[in-house]
Parts: sequence; C-alpha cells; structure tokens
Amino acid sequence: MTLKEFQLNAVKALFEAMDKPVRDIILKSPTGSGKTIILTYFMHQYIQSCAKTVFIWLTPGKGDLEEQSKAKMDKYIHAAQTKLLADVMTGGFEENDSVFINWEKLTKKGNNALKDSERTNFIEYVDHALRDGLQFVVIVDESHQNNTVKADEIIQLFHTDKIIRCSATPKSVSGAEVIEISEEDVIASGLIKKILIINEDFPQRVETGDQTAYLLERAYAKQRALRAAFLAMGKDINPLIVVQIPNKSEVLQDQVERWFGDQGVTCENRQLAIWLSKEHENLEGIDKLDAPSVAVIIKQAVATGWDCPRAQILVKLRDNMDETFEIQTIGRIRRMPEGTHYGSDLLDSCYLYTFDEKFTAGVRMSLGYGALNSTTLFLKSEYRDITLTSEQRTYVTQTRSPKAALLAVSEYFEREFGVGGDLSKNEIALRKAGFDFSEDVVRHTISSETVTLEFAAHDMNTIDVTETLNTHKHGREYHRRIGQIGLEIGMEYSYMNTIIRKLFDRNFKYNKKVLNLEPRLVYSFVLNNADRLRRIIRDAMAVEMAQTEIDFKNVSKTAFHIPRACQFTYDSRAKTQVEMSKNVYQGYLSSAEPRSSAERKFEKFCETADGVEWVYKNGDKGSEYLSIVYSDNSGKLKNFFPDYIVGVRGEIWIIETKGGFDRSGNSQDIDIFTPKKFEVLKDHLARYGLKGGIVRYDNKSEELFICRDHYVDDISDDVWELLSGALG
Repeated sequence: MTLKEFQLNAVKALFEAMDKPVRDIILKSPTGSGKTIILTYFMHQYIQSCAKTVFIWLTPGKGDLEEQSKAKMDKYIHAAQTKLLADVMTGGFEENDSVFINWEKLTKKGNNALKDSERTNFIEYVDHALRDGLQFVVIVDESHQNNTVKADEIIQLFHTDKIIRCSATPKSVSGAEVIEISEEDVIASGLIKKILIINEDFPQRVETGDQTAYLLERAYAKQRALRAAFLAMGKDINPLIVVQIPNKSEVLQDQVERWFGDQGVTCENRQLAIWLSKEHENLEGIDKLDAPSVAVIIKQAVATGWDCPRAQILVKLRDNMDETFEIQTIGRIRRMPEGTHYGSDLLDSCYLYTFDEKFTAGVRMSLGYGALNSTTLFLKSEYRDITLTSEQRTYVTQTRSPKAALLAVSEYFEREFGVGGDLSKNEIALRKAGFDFSEDVVRHTISSETVTLEFAAHDMNTIDVTETLNTHKHGREYHRRIGQIGLEIGMEYSYMNTIIRKLFDRNFKYNKKVLNLEPRLVYSFVLNNADRLRRIIRDAMAVEMAQTEIDFKNVSKTAFHIPRACQFTYDSRAKTQVEMSKNVYQGYLSSAEPRSSAERKFEKFCETADGVEWVYKNGDKGSEYLSIVYSDNSGKLKNFFPDYIVGVRGEIWIIETKGGFDRSGNSQDIDIFTPKKFEVLKDHLARYGLKGGIVRYDNKSEELFICRDHYVDDISDDVWELLSGALG
C-alpha cells in the first residue's frame, strides 16, 4: 500500500498525538481523503510497536459500514487481524485485534449483544481482556453522528485513555488534540477534484418557466461533455448526475423521472437509478466507472459510506421548505474516479446546479474557495503563437530509492555537522552538536512550583529520567521510532532501518558511515535522538546536492502554448470585480480564485508595472501547463509548475511566487523544496534563453522582491532586488 504524502503526514501526526497526555484525538479528514487507508495503516504500524493493543473501530449507520471498513483493512493490510462483533462473541479479544463494530448493534433496543445469555456477554469479554492486560484504543468513525449519552456509555466500557474521533465535520471536544487534513493537500494529491463549480455560465438573470427542466438540461449537457472527454482520453468512465430532491416531494420526483424519460434515460434501460428509503432501482454496481446509469435520484443525504467516484454532477432541487445543508452530499461528487487528476480543468472539477440560495450559501461556507463561480475565458489572439518548452517526467516512481536516500542523509551529516572518515572524531562532533550518546534510554519531564495553571515550559526545570536499555523491552519502541522517521519521507520501515543501521551500526558496512556503534547502542541512540533524526532525514531530501542532477532520459519535452480557452474560477461575492487588462485572457477578473496572498499581490503589481506587457497564470497540474522536472535527494522525480509566465519588454520571464517575510525578517515560506525549485528554474531559464526568478513579499518594506542569482532565505541579502526595478 502506497500512501500519499499528506496521508503519511496524518499517520505521523497520529503517532505524535498518541504520545501526548490527551484522551481525545480528532482527525478532521475531508470526504475523499482516504481516511480508512490512513487509519488502517496507522493501526497496523501502531500494533507492531505497542504490545497488548486492541483497536475498536465503531461505525455509524444502518448499513454495513463496519463490514466495508473491515474489508478495506483486509485488502490494504494483508497480515491484519480483523474481527466483527460476531467474532468477538465467539472468541473474545486477543492481542493485535482490530475489531469493527456498528454502534447500533450495541445501543439499539432489542439487541442481544449486551444482554446476559447462555454465552459470555460482550461486557464480560471486555472485562476479561482488561484483566489480561490488553489496552483498548477506540476509533469513532463519523464521530459527528454519535455524540450521544448512549454512545459515551459504550466507549466507557473499554476504559481507554485514547479515543480517535474521525469526521469531515467533527464536533469540538474540550482539550482534544486536533489533526486536520487540509483540502488543499488532498486536492494536490489528486484524490479529490480541484474545484466545485457552481452554476457554470449561468446568465446574470435566469428567465425560465420551469426551473427543474432548466437545471436538468444544464446538468445533462455537462454529463455528455464529460463523457465525451473521458472517451477521447481512451477512458470508459460514465460520469454520474446526483439529483437531490426534497423530502416528501413525490410530485417533483415524477417530474424528474419524466424529464429524463424524454431524453431516453429510464429505469427500464438502466440509465436511471433511484435511491430512496422505500425504492431502490439499478443500484447494484452503480459505483463501477463504466456503469450504465447516467443519473441517480436521492432525497436526503446519501447513506454514510456510499462511495461512487464517478459521481461528478449534483443537481439540488428545492421546494418551499427549509432543509439542513450537509457537506457529505457535496463530498459524494468530489472524489476523482481513478484517484488522480487528468490534467483537464473540465474533468478535474465537479459541478453543482441549483437555485437553492441557502444550499449554495452552505456550500460556500463549508468549502470556501473550493466552491466558486466559473466561466470560460478565451485567449486573446495576439498571444496564440507564444511557444515554450515544457518538461514532464516520463514515469512515476512509486517508491524512493533507499540507496539515494542513504547517500543524501550521509552527505547531510557531513555538510551540517562536519563528519568525515574518522568515526571517533565524528562522535565528538555530534556530541558537540548536542546529540545524546547515553547508553540508557532518557525520558524528559519537568518540575517546578506555580500558583496558577498558566505557565510556560521555559519556566519549568527539566528533569532527565533514565531507564536501563533492554533491547527486548525497547524493541517495539525502536520499531515505532524508525517507522516515524521513515514516514517523514515515505520510506518503509525495513528500508529506513537499513539506512539507520548502515549509518550508525558497526555490523553494517558502508563507505560513508557516520558512527560505529554497537548494535544495542543503536537502539538508545535512535530513541534518545528520534525527533532530531526525523528533522535531519526530512531536510536531507530537500537540500541542494550534486548527485541529484536530473537524468533527462526520464524527461519528455513538448512544445507549450498557452491554452486557447480556460475554465476561469472566481468569487462572485468579492466587492472588487475589475478586469485585469494585461492578462492574456479576455475577461480575467481581479476576484480570481483560488489565489495565494503572494499571487494576488503579484497580479496587482503586474497590472500597474510599465515594463509588464502581458501575464499568464500557469496551472498547477496537467500536461497542458508549463512544467519543469526536478528530483528530491532520494531520486523521486517531481513536476514543478511555476506560477506565472510574463511578457516584459519583449522578453519572456517565468516567475514562481512564495510566502513572504514578516516584519522581523523571518521567512513565511513553508516549502522546504524552494531552494531546489530555484535551481531547476534557473537552469531551465539558462537552457532556453529566458529570464525569471522567485518573488516574495517583504512585510516590513511592503514591497515585492525577486531573487535571480542564487537562493538565500534572508531578505536582507543583496540577492533580493526590488521587483519594480526588474520588471517596472
């Protein structure tokens, strides 16, 4: 199982939260982010490193979500020890169990699972497990649906000190550790669609005698356009329209069915599906990408756990009754059919058609700039002949090269700490740098006196508590720490353990070894320096190193032209709707979204700069956009899409914008790969006779600056020059 980078980060955050003195951990995970993959991977890794653990996964709903979740874990984790409630009732709990239970089977009246019977009942099985020293970790799936007294009584049965609550819209819990997966990261990974487009190309004033027919016509036309685009790519994917009608609206249901029938879309020919409480038509296999159904009619929000990645269009019909907005409904059309973007704005977006203003307001409030208005813009004729060279990686590396990663970490130690071939001197250098070489395992705590509960850590006295190393006892913790270090760069435990051993263990040969420790002392070295080693491993993948030059045999080059048309997304609520005259597209507005603060500042600058003749905002993914290939230090190739292409006095500049500097000069750029991107951008500019650089905003001077020579993360350095001087 290969996890996306944001999923690995979530697993890492879960491990960190388990070490903190909190009971409740909230995982806020957008629909489509692979929550089950994240949690099952975490459970598997945690069980391997923490003895006597049993996971209890509680699922909501009247369906079989617990069976679905168990099946996914069995699929992803082949060695998983999974059970359902029925399995527990026959055999009890065992170490390393992952048990999936539906709430209703424990809380619903008339259920026998908690009643005394001829068999040992459920509560006694729990008590027996606790007496055997087993520790329960409870996962509450879709936690917003089961925040009740009965649900809390069930959780209390397990006497757990760790509860992981998961939801796209979680309820707040006092003192909880919150892990939030950003929608931006999920979108960037390709798992969910880039944008939700509301009422695409609707006129300012819609005049129609039949609102239902108007919306269905737009949706059906979009469905056919999407279907044609998929087929043109050689993909037999049939996009699905989800038509949501209000409760108690049989007349409206008949109207929708008649409209689709007039288009030849009926239940009889299996092109129309119905999912209502007492009516199910053509639902079997509806989640298959090439299923025949074009549309499905639903009333309330679709059942929890429904996963149909080909759903791409939502028609929300209304009546005169208020209905509660549910983000889960929108979530059903946001998944990508194959878990990746196609490099097409048409296919990488989802679509909402509605006259329901309250529903639209709920969408905007929930998704922010993930839900925007859209229109098609066309390229001005004078920019059609602009030609540049775009680079794309010719293959996607599924795993990083452990050999390259090992070399990168070794050279990072050499560069940062001055280590070399003399291993005894290396230990002295690392001791001076603050590494802990204790043979015991050292824990840290604090001690002090305070008259209030408001105190800062620096006011406390740090106490070191030592524990004699026992390789058997601490073996699981070592495994856990190595796993966490590997998560920093997406490296499996076995590979990361080999890297650590070759760097520090005297029994592993390597010509660039850092230390020469006895095998047992590698345990204490890793445990005592785990957090620092994690940062080193992460940073070692991003720093500029000689061995990471790109092998251009793995890079394809194509001619880039600015696309003739673009799907322009904007915020219709913005007070300023000024047309940007220097943009290459006719009708490009100042309310363009999504845009970062740096991008908005740069676009405003270009509009008024005398030297700037035209501006093109590049896309962030897809073969139709300008791309440059770079590599991290483990050999993994990545595509870099610079933000802007700009015409300046007859020359072409390529610009990447980044987070700025605060008033004290501290960097606000969170991208550790910025120095690498600068080098590959500079190389690309030199090879093709172009100009450009990285632009950042300085909050102190309130000016934009550009770096073109060599990259330094210090605004006071002379390499940063005023952008107005370069482009003005």
